[in-house]
Amino acid sequence: MTDVLRAHAEQQHADELAALAAADDRPKPPNWKLSPWAVATYVLGGEAPDGTPITPKYLGSRRLVEVAIATLATDRALLLLGVPGTAKTWLSEHLAAAISGDSTQLVQGTSGTAEEAIRYGWNYARLLAEGPSPKALVASPVLRAMETGGIARIEELTRIPSDVQDALITILSEKTLPIPELDSEVQALAGFNVIATANDRDRGVNDLSAALKRRFNVVVLPLPDDAESEVEIVRLRVEQLGRSLQLPAGAENVDEIRRVVTVFRELRDGVTADGRTKIKSPSGTLSTAEAISVMTNGIALATHFGDGVVRADDVAAGLHGAVVKDPVQDRIVWQEYLETVVRERKPWSDLYRACRELV
Repeated sequence: MTDVLRAHAEQQHADELAALAAADDRPKPPNWKLSPWAVATYVLGGEAPDGTPITPKYLGSRRLVEVAIATLATDRALLLLGVPGTAKTWLSEHLAAAISGDSTQLVQGTSGTAEEAIRYGWNYARLLAEGPSPKALVASPVLRAMETGGIARIEELTRIPSDVQDALITILSEKTLPIPELDSEVQALAGFNVIATANDRDRGVNDLSAALKRRFNVVVLPLPDDAESEVEIVRLRVEQLGRSLQLPAGAENVDEIRRVVTVFRELRDGVTADGRTKIKSPSGTLSTAEAISVMTNGIALATHFGDGVVRADDVAAGLHGAVVKDPVQDRIVWQEYLETVVRERKPWSDLYRACRELV
């Protein structure tokens, strides 16, 4: 896997999963690779019984993660809901990896997602040559998960057209997928379930029907509670990305991470960290994921065009691009923030100069 840009979760953390499985003597739901307790340890971090360190995959409320895991142990599907950048996709991948050992049964929701992506399609060459047959059928990721008792993942569920969404109703309620062309059906094996994600900002795009909503337990993933938690999340993810991209991510970058996180949080909240100055918020979400992107880009700049130490010049362009989504309104918001907040902070004079050059 050395040439793969990003290995799947079950490949990246195979040693941790194996260490947890080897000593996992707690009750496991049918076809689960790990017990719910071990899944929580894998996601939240800790130590395996043999001493193997388990790195945290998600930094947030333990109770939310436990509720999500408990949901998947029942006959209810799980819907992870939140604003962009709250690690919905990240958490769904690691839950699937720990529970079924396979996070690849994935449907990417778009406005063009067809029903075949959720149910099944056909190999039309074989269909024309042989007629409807099991060999001509092309199974969807959801169907493959049903056949193996695994976890299927559906990204951006509310971006999928409503009539396609409703193809899930029978699957989630009856745990069966009829195939009328073959006069047969596929019944899900024990352990099958679905993790879907949806974006808070997409409410109203393709709202879930009441019938479909009833099939899901909803877990809302919030933004980090405080700045230090967000700094730690960004630091961990930047280090992980740095290793895969062969970029250094040393401790000397923490101060710059803290500045980026502070800028994002103040613009999101509409007030400075000390609560003294109200400021306008831009149109974008300024999520933790975007802070990770700004820092990763800054490290790349410092590595390839500098001395390897991330400075204000390296993050300024990323900050500008993250904040100014609307070239008119957001530019005004960003300029006001630079003049009323960044300029007044003497230790941030380098950041002020670097950002002003781009405005």
